[in-house]
Amino acid sequence: MAHRIKVLLTKPTHDAHDRGARYLARKFRDAGFEVVFTNFLVAEEIIATALQEDVDVIGVSSSAGGHMPVFEELMSGLAAASVDDVLVIGGGIIPDVDARVLAGLGVPAVFGPGASAESAVEFIKEHVRQRSAV
Repeated sequence: MAHRIKVLLTKPTHDAHDRGARYLARKFRDAGFEVVFTNFLVAEEIIATALQEDVDVIGVSSSAGGHMPVFEELMSGLAAASVDDVLVIGGGIIPDVDARVLAGLGVPAVFGPGASAESAVEFIKEHVRQRSAV
């Protein structure tokens, strides 16, 4: 039986703009992914949920700013917990300059306005496959 990709989609609780993330959750389910959707207050909650749910992917959506500290704390916390087999991606309103910084932190993709759900699905499939092959 093939491995079913499990994705944690998460959104800061202070950011009520969750329409895009909920749409993406539906598209991910249609693509055969198992999806866990949650709001969070701090990065530690994302990490705890990711570990509890044993996810392959963490997708953080931000539409109200404040995403850089969240990603910095998330990536640092994952490293401290020796979690190096989870793909972390971003989405929402994240400026290109921040996306470049995030790439340096280990967040290889940010899907912003205009990005298709299909491109996110394909990116995840390809990168989870690559991580599984290692």
